[in-house]
Amino acid sequence: MPGFRRHVFVCINERAPDNPKGCCKLKGGPQVRDAFKRELTRRKLKGLVRANNAGCLDQCEHGVTVVVYPEQVWYGHVTVDDVAEIVERHIQGGEFVQRLMLPDQPHLGAAVRAEPLIPAGDPDAEAS
Repeated sequence: MPGFRRHVFVCINERAPDNPKGCCKLKGGPQVRDAFKRELTRRKLKGLVRANNAGCLDQCEHGVTVVVYPEQVWYGHVTVDDVAEIVERHIQGGEFVQRLMLPDQPHLGAAVRAEPLIPAGDPDAEAS
């Protein structure tokens, strides 16, 4: 059985409400994770892409933090309303969602795209 093509980690770390780094759990991390799971299922991507919890990604000061592998693209301030866009543009289409990307990701170089999960013109691809 082939492995996942992409993996989405959503921080649900919990800290004290007065912690200066913030707390992804209190900012909606579990709801964002659940929204990714629903959206991936809705688009019939289960088995190709997995979304699950991450412990502390140590970026909680940036709101709910999400990292997508294998590209290692880090997103911050992610809300439930952003999930469909990340799934459509990045996970399916390979285009990074620039407006949500955390700064200082030198491992990406000048890249703004990855290989699409579902190539354009694929007759078997589900229309979204």
